[in-house]
Amino acid sequence: MRHLTPALAAALLTLAAGSAAKAEEGMWTYDNFPIARANQTLGTNIDQAWLDKVRLSSVKFGGCSAGLVSGEGLVMTNNHCVATCVANLSTQEVNFAETGFTPRTREEERKCPGGTAEILTDITDVTERMHAAGAGLEGQAFTRARDAEAGRIEQEACGDDAAKRCQVVSLYRGGQFKLYTYKKYSDVRLAFAPEDRAATFGGDLDNFSFPRFAIDAAFIRLYENGAPAVTPTHFVWNADKPVEGTPVFVTGSPGATQRLLTQDQLMAVRDVVLPLDQLIASELRGRLIRYSEEGERQAFEAMDPIVGLENTYKRGLGRMRALTDPQFLAMKAEQERDFRSRAEAGAGSNNPWTTLSGVQPTLRELYPAMALLEGGTGVGTTPVAGGSQLFLWARALVRGAQERAKPSAERLPEFADSRLSALQAGLFAERPVYPELEQVRMEWWLSKTREWLTVDHPAVRGLLGKESPEQLSARLIEGTTLADPAVRRALWEGGLAAVEASNDPLIQYLLSIQDETRAIRSEWEAKVQAPTDRASERLAALRFQTYGDSVYPDATGTLRLTYGLIEGSDVPGQRWGPFTTFGGLYDRATGAAPFDVAPKLLAAKDRIDLDTVMNMTVSSDTIGGSSGSPVVNAQGEILGANFDSTVLTQRNAYGYDRNVNRSVIVTTGAVTTALRDVYGMDGLVAELGVR
Repeated sequence: MRHLTPALAAALLTLAAGSAAKAEEGMWTYDNFPIARANQTLGTNIDQAWLDKVRLSSVKFGGCSAGLVSGEGLVMTNNHCVATCVANLSTQEVNFAETGFTPRTREEERKCPGGTAEILTDITDVTERMHAAGAGLEGQAFTRARDAEAGRIEQEACGDDAAKRCQVVSLYRGGQFKLYTYKKYSDVRLAFAPEDRAATFGGDLDNFSFPRFAIDAAFIRLYENGAPAVTPTHFVWNADKPVEGTPVFVTGSPGATQRLLTQDQLMAVRDVVLPLDQLIASELRGRLIRYSEEGERQAFEAMDPIVGLENTYKRGLGRMRALTDPQFLAMKAEQERDFRSRAEAGAGSNNPWTTLSGVQPTLRELYPAMALLEGGTGVGTTPVAGGSQLFLWARALVRGAQERAKPSAERLPEFADSRLSALQAGLFAERPVYPELEQVRMEWWLSKTREWLTVDHPAVRGLLGKESPEQLSARLIEGTTLADPAVRRALWEGGLAAVEASNDPLIQYLLSIQDETRAIRSEWEAKVQAPTDRASERLAALRFQTYGDSVYPDATGTLRLTYGLIEGSDVPGQRWGPFTTFGGLYDRATGAAPFDVAPKLLAAKDRIDLDTVMNMTVSSDTIGGSSGSPVVNAQGEILGANFDSTVLTQRNAYGYDRNVNRSVIVTTGAVTTALRDVYGMDGLVAELGVR
C-alpha cells in the first residue's frame, strides 16, 4: 500500500466526507496512527517515542485490555475482566466476589487458572504473502490456502517459543494482513479485586449508562520464572483530580466492529444475525436466573455467567436500536453512496458490491445452523455452539486429535502448530466445573438448536437421535469425566487413538456429530466466507485508491489507539456532566440491591474524601473488548481505565457518532481511594508511587 504525504492525506480527509475518519473517530493501529491529526485536534504534541511507550505499556488480558503500572509486572484492568478468575479462585464458603481479594503480600497473590497476558512487541506487513496464497482460488480452497499460509507465517516467526505468540491479523477485511508478535505471560496472578458490589453498583439497571458510581478496577501481576516480571516500561500513575476538557488517549484491544460492511451486509445483520443472537441470549439469561433462585449454591455458580450474559444482551440491544434508527441508517447509506460514486467506475466487471449482495441470501439461510452448530461466524455476537464448557473441551479434544493427524497446513486453522500452545493452556487449566449448571447450559443449546433448525433438519436428528434435550444433556454431563484436567491432558497427549478408544459419553457424542457440524462449517466457508473475503479484499483496494491511509480498519481484537476529551454529554436522553463523585455514590444508595453499597465501602465512608471523582466520561471511540483500556494523557500518565460506554455508543459497532459516543472511565483517584481508604492495600499504593 502506498504511503501519503501529510498534504495529500489532509486533502483526502477533506474529500472523503462521510467515509474517511473525522475528529476523534477511529480505532487506529499503532503502525498507522495519525499523529499529526491527533495533535492538531487535541492541541497535544505526542510523537513516535510516545506511541512506542504507550504500546509497550498496553496489555491484552483474555478478552479485555489492561495497562502496566509498575516496574514489577503490576497491571490494572477492570474488575469485570478478572471476574472469571475471582470465581475460579472462590468457593461458596470463601467467596472473593463478596469479600474482595486483598492479598497483603506477593506470596498471597494467586494464579488465575488458564490466564494469559500479552504485550505487542512488533508489527510486520505480510499482505503480499497472504494475497499470493489465495490467488486464483475460489470457495473453500481459497479459505484453507489463506489459513495455511497464516499458520506458516506464525510458525516461522514464533516457532515453539512459549514466551511469544504470533498472529496474522486481517485488516480492512482482507485488504491488508499484518503479523502481530506478542510477548506472552502464562503466569498471571490476581493482586487485588474489590467487593463485587463496589464494582457493579447499580447492576444491570446502570449498565451502559451514566452517571455511574463503580470502582470497576482490579490488579493482576505478570510473573516470569516464578517471580514478578521486570517491566521498566509502564504508565506513570496520576491520581490527581481530572479536569474537564483534558485531551486523553485510550489504548486497548477493541473486540470487533462492522463499519466497513456494505448496506446489504448490514441489513443481513439487522434482519437475521442480531434477532437470533438476542432471542437465544435472553432465554439463556432466564434459565440461569431461574437456576440461581434454587439455592445459595446455585446463585454462587451462576453469578459470573449471568453478569457476562446481561452485558452481552444489553450490548446487542443497543446495536439493534442503531440498525433500526432511520437517521443512523441514512448516514450509513450516504457514506456508501459517496464511496461508490468515487470508486465504482474503477471496479470493472469484478464489482464487490454486486458479489456481496449475491452472498447475503445464502448467509441468511446458513447463519442459524452455522451459529448454533459451530459458532465463530465472524458476524454474530453470541457464541452458542455446545452451550457448556465441558462440551467445548470435548470438541477441542476430538477435533484436536483428528486435525493433528494431518500436516499443519491442512488442518482447521485453530489447530495449526502455531496455535496449539494457547489451546493447550485453556484445555489443561484447573478450573471449577459445576455439573448442574453445565447441564442447564447444554440443555438450552440443544433445545434452541432444535427449535431454530426444526425437528426435521438432518443435523438435529444427528444431534438428538431418539433422546430429548433434557435426557441427552443429563446423560452426557452426568457421565463425563472431563471436569478432571488430568483426564483432558491424557486424552490430548494420547492423540486420536486415545480419543477413539475413550468410553467417556461426551467424547463419544462429539465423535458421533462430527459429520453434521463439519458439514455446515464447510458449506459456510465455501458459500459465505470465501466469496465475502474475496469481495472484501477487492473493496479494500478500492477504498485505499479512494481515501488512502485516512481510512482506519475495523476493530479485530488487536491493539488500537483512540483519543478524545474528558467531557459530558448534551443530547436528548443523554445530558450530564463528565464526573461523578463518592458523595454521589452515597446519595444514590438506597440500601436495596442493586443500589446497595458494598459493606467495606460503606464502612469507609467517613475516611473518604467525598469530592473525589469516581467515574468520568470521554469522547473516545471504543467498543466491547475495550474494557480495561488505560486512559492516558499526553504525558503518558494513566488517569483511569475504560469500563463501559453509554447505550447510544453501542451503534459504534457500525459507525462513529461524536455527539453520542461516550466511554465511561473509572479514575485513578477512585482506585487510589479504594486501595488506601477502603481495603488497606498499602503495599500496592506504595508500588504505584502514591504519596
